[in-house]
Amino acid sequence: MIGPLWRRLRDRMRRERLSAEFSEELRFHQALLARDHRVAGMTAADADAAARRRLGNRTVLAEDVRAVWSVRWLDDLAQDIHYATRALRRTPLFTIVAGLTLALGVGANTAVFSVVNGVLLRTLPFREPDRLLLLSYQERDDPPWAFPGLLDRQYEVVRQGTRAFESIATFSGGQATLTGAGDATRLTVANVSPDFFAVLGVGPALGRPFDKAEGAGSGAHVVLLSDGLWRGRFARDSAILGRTITLDGLAYVVVGVMPASFAFPSGADLWVPADMRINPHLTMMRPVVGRLRAGVSRDQALAELEALSASFEPLPDQPRDRLVARVLSLNTLLVGNIERSLLLLAGTVAFVLLIACANVANLLLMRGATRAQEIAVRSALGAGRRRLVRQLLTESVVLFLSGAAVGLPVAFAGTRALVALAPAGTWPRLADIRMDGRVLLFTFGVALVTGLIFGLAPAVLATRRPAAPTPGHGVRATAGPGRLRGALVVAEIALALVLLTGAGLMIRSFQRLQAIDLGFQPGRIMSVTVDLPETNYPGAAAMRAFHDRTVESLARLPHTAGAAAVNWRPLGDAQIDGTFTVDGPSQPDFNVSKPAVTPDYFRVMGIPLLRGRPFTARDDARAAGVVIVSRSVAERIWPGADPVGQRISMEDHPTPSDWLTVVGVVENVRQERLTQSPVPAIYQPLSQVSRTFFLSHMTFLARTDAAPGEYARAVRATLRDIDPDLPPQALGSLQDFIAGIQAMPLFQTRILVVFSLLALSLAAVGIYGLLAYSVMERTHEIGIRLALGAPVGRVMRQVLTRTLGLAGLGVVAGTTGALIATRALSKFLYETSPTDPATFAAVTALLIAVALVASLVPARRASRVDPVRALRAE
Repeated sequence: MIGPLWRRLRDRMRRERLSAEFSEELRFHQALLARDHRVAGMTAADADAAARRRLGNRTVLAEDVRAVWSVRWLDDLAQDIHYATRALRRTPLFTIVAGLTLALGVGANTAVFSVVNGVLLRTLPFREPDRLLLLSYQERDDPPWAFPGLLDRQYEVVRQGTRAFESIATFSGGQATLTGAGDATRLTVANVSPDFFAVLGVGPALGRPFDKAEGAGSGAHVVLLSDGLWRGRFARDSAILGRTITLDGLAYVVVGVMPASFAFPSGADLWVPADMRINPHLTMMRPVVGRLRAGVSRDQALAELEALSASFEPLPDQPRDRLVARVLSLNTLLVGNIERSLLLLAGTVAFVLLIACANVANLLLMRGATRAQEIAVRSALGAGRRRLVRQLLTESVVLFLSGAAVGLPVAFAGTRALVALAPAGTWPRLADIRMDGRVLLFTFGVALVTGLIFGLAPAVLATRRPAAPTPGHGVRATAGPGRLRGALVVAEIALALVLLTGAGLMIRSFQRLQAIDLGFQPGRIMSVTVDLPETNYPGAAAMRAFHDRTVESLARLPHTAGAAAVNWRPLGDAQIDGTFTVDGPSQPDFNVSKPAVTPDYFRVMGIPLLRGRPFTARDDARAAGVVIVSRSVAERIWPGADPVGQRISMEDHPTPSDWLTVVGVVENVRQERLTQSPVPAIYQPLSQVSRTFFLSHMTFLARTDAAPGEYARAVRATLRDIDPDLPPQALGSLQDFIAGIQAMPLFQTRILVVFSLLALSLAAVGIYGLLAYSVMERTHEIGIRLALGAPVGRVMRQVLTRTLGLAGLGVVAGTTGALIATRALSKFLYETSPTDPATFAAVTALLIAVALVASLVPARRASRVDPVRALRAE
């Protein structure tokens, strides 16, 4: 079967030569026959005529022979494409408008698919990535991507008892300060078990991986560098192996350099062996990845993990019935909750594509009506309806494929814009987001499918019962295409309303997000964070001395109205919280945030003091312990009573020296997350805190009216003077940090608004096109009405009334669809209902107004029809 087809395709590629050879052969046979007739006594003319009669119709014979060495359906397709291309070139305005409409719709979808393909669909750059799975034992109500992993003691149980996995490994993220290789810098560190790289199937490009002896509890100080760190800090030094580098004041021996393509997990700069010793006083949860054995299914691995989890040691704050074993794709850890945002984006541009396709289908219907005479002539000459439908459908597909080709630059620019405009760190695997073969296949596949779907109805309606042409008159369009054109416009309006409603809800949500009362005043506050290594700052006294010196130095900077410090700033990356004890019979049943602050913290941050006094310099390590509580703590613990003078303790079983006196109450602060209710907080003076893990991470704050860039340089110079081996982290204004938190909702809102406005524009063009063509189609009728005395205003009202009818139907359908579709937005909205009546009303009014504006030009054109010219033209 394949052999003959291949020979025909090969022969078709050289059909010009075969045709020439066949013509030469015919002439040869004709010459032989003519010679025989001349030998029989015929004249030369009679002999040639007899030879031609003997051979028969040369055209028919050539067609029969050509059918032997050609592929008929391929020839017909080529003929249809050639005719479709000529037909589209004859109507350049139609082709340009339809092509640009499709370019926008298909190009936008291709750009979004490039992101989806790179982030969600592309396989991970590991050996046999489909066999890599995440093992997790987590809260039943938590989404899978929320902290998947095992506690260290659970990991040991699974590592020793698994039969479904060849091996498993664990890892976690952290940071360390690199010194001795240029300016001190803060790097991302991955703490990994020794078999981590073997499980992933990735080895160093230079050197060796960790061995078993460098595993849990070994205390081995060895490190693997990322390719970027090796190139940037060590100038690709080939003698890096065996060299010692300093991380957080400790010496580490470089044993290898990872490939440039490897940056797992979380864009790590270097990898060190994890300390896997079980600490009974510390519960550490880490992600765990395993490689399935050959022939073992994911369900079997899950069944094994469920069986092993029965032997896990129960935790007091996590009842076993609330926990569930899960086996997840490794990509879950990379993608996290960004999958929902990408699916929302993909759904949005799919609506835009549908509106664009509906617009083009309407154009095809109008074009089909104008070609009624051409179709009637072709039908009268013997073309069957199937042949006509195939030709029109071919024109539609050629048009859609051409629009997709024109949309490729739009897609390329759109992909780059999406990557550039997305907040930093929003999308993982940025290097994989690009235009490739799969994206191109998607682009032209979408164009082919939509061309067939949206071109079929116009082709069928254009060829239905073609009327005979009459001289000087066209063929009137039937009611069927008119109803379908109206239905398509209604669909466009409905789809645009769904998108506009979603955009309106996102705008309303973002406005409320911006109006959140933070509990402090972030304006004109610069912030910088440092981490003190215990090797250089052993003990709480050394750390407190560094903090006091830094605060004093910042306070002396020009244009500084005050400086302070807090161990975990509001809306930062992490917090410290826990329980506390009250001096009294009843004890609290909730956790509190436990910031440690310097005396001027509340004034610098603009946190209102509601009762009592702030901390002072006298509240040092020699004075009696004091605390300041937030309003929510005071209201829950001492409702209706004065909290000042009450006693609490941070210890579970306090001794007399552990009691702390409440000296003040401050306003609630959004300490953890912007959209989360303020967490109750108990503040301690920094000078009275003795635990080093409360003091090693510190953020310094300064209120200033200086330019941010200039002041940041001054802060960096101040820190360098105090300790050049401490790199400043997160140096910038609090307003910028808060803007960064709001960046993702703002990005989602902007994208939805842009695509919604594009959809609205396409819908307006569709309304205009439908009404303009309707007026042109009814010119004769309108002329008669005006000739018979119909007022001009009535003609305009008829056009506007039809517009309102279409818009009304679209609004009803779109509102129904929006009530269903906007439920998907509920996870993205803040204090905004997906059925917010004000948003629905505003969007409806906007859409009707745009529809009326789009109908004004056709309405005015209808009112200016010259009755005499209309009747003469008919």
